[in-house]
Amino acid sequence: MSIVWYFDFISPYAWLQWPKLKLLAASRPVTLRPILFAGVLDRIGQKGPAEIPGKREFIYRHVLWRARQQGQPLRFPPAHPFNPLAALRLCIACGSTVEATDAIFDWIWAQGNLGDSIEALAPVAARLGIADPAAAISDPAVKAQLRANFDASMADGVFGVPTLSLDGRLFWGGDAHDFALAYLDDPSLWDEPEMRRLGELPVTASRIG
Repeated sequence: MSIVWYFDFISPYAWLQWPKLKLLAASRPVTLRPILFAGVLDRIGQKGPAEIPGKREFIYRHVLWRARQQGQPLRFPPAHPFNPLAALRLCIACGSTVEATDAIFDWIWAQGNLGDSIEALAPVAARLGIADPAAAISDPAVKAQLRANFDASMADGVFGVPTLSLDGRLFWGGDAHDFALAYLDDPSLWDEPEMRRLGELPVTASRIG
């Protein structure tokens, strides 16, 4: 089964799911596919959670509480939302490996450092063996791969991050991780009568004219 994880370093929810993804990747082939969340929001015409006053403050506190509940370090970077392009491109320049993804996530979300420029990410790049990080993230091949990742996410129907795609079945958010594992163990779960009915449920009222 094809297993693809779409994520953006801007997302604290991706950081919360990351430990579970590492466990999954240790037992099965998983493609890590960094994408620009802002591009997804633009394409589907939706605001990000942190762009909505009130919701922004709540999710920050909720994310911190969830991290503490699961014993995971979390320290928000100095500003959020931030521009994650440099972090995404650095990950791709390093091959989008588990090691590179882990190092960048840890820098931003465990240590609480800036991740909005290659200057801010220079210590991580050095640890990952990138001698010239500015050149690495400016490489046309790296930029093309980030665009290709986004195109793949749109082809898959991704509408948020993090999203785990299992042969095209989308499991959105870290709280859907156990659901995804259940599907991995038994793909017939999706074909149960009530599951199929939900996919065809009619809409009787809509705010979209």
